[in-house]
Amino acid sequence: MWEIERAKRLEGFEYICGVDEAGRGPLAGPVYAAAVILPFGIDIPGLNDSKKLTEKKREFLFDEITSKAVSYAVASADNFEIDEVNILNATYLAMNRAIAALSIEPHISLIDGNRCSGITYISEPVIGGDGKSASIAAASILAKVSRDRFMAEIAVKFPGYAFEKHKGYGTNLHMERLKEFGPTPIHRKSFIKRIII
Repeated sequence: MWEIERAKRLEGFEYICGVDEAGRGPLAGPVYAAAVILPFGIDIPGLNDSKKLTEKKREFLFDEITSKAVSYAVASADNFEIDEVNILNATYLAMNRAIAALSIEPHISLIDGNRCSGITYISEPVIGGDGKSASIAAASILAKVSRDRFMAEIAVKFPGYAFEKHKGYGTNLHMERLKEFGPTPIHRKSFIKRIII
């Protein structure tokens, strides 16, 4: 999980930041992004792509990462911004906000995915990065846990939608509740405009 960071250090980059997002696909809620600079080579047992971890393991690793990181930040772009600029640009917006919020400006940011054209900092895309890079894996966990926590809070505000269960994704349960109650203020209009309610 440190090969990419090791190669970047050999190229002269000292502060290497991993960046990942959570929530590009849901019908509701913001897209989240996290940026993490880890001490090079640090051992955080179980660190992996957030999608391969249980919720309990993610919560545990969230505390491990935030306590051991050189610097970390989590940011988001809300559903109104997603509707205005589209999900890709909103994801870049959240990622740029997370990088900007770091206490140390990274020398390079490793972005999970196949492109990073919307990142305003020195960056490089890493396909499947959350399974290859410790820094990106850490960012994937912080972004996922932060978004899930937000959606659990939203579930209290809109109790009929079961956001705590589906987190805004287009599950059968979510679709049933959406058709029964109609959209909430946190639904992405650009995502649900084709759904017959």
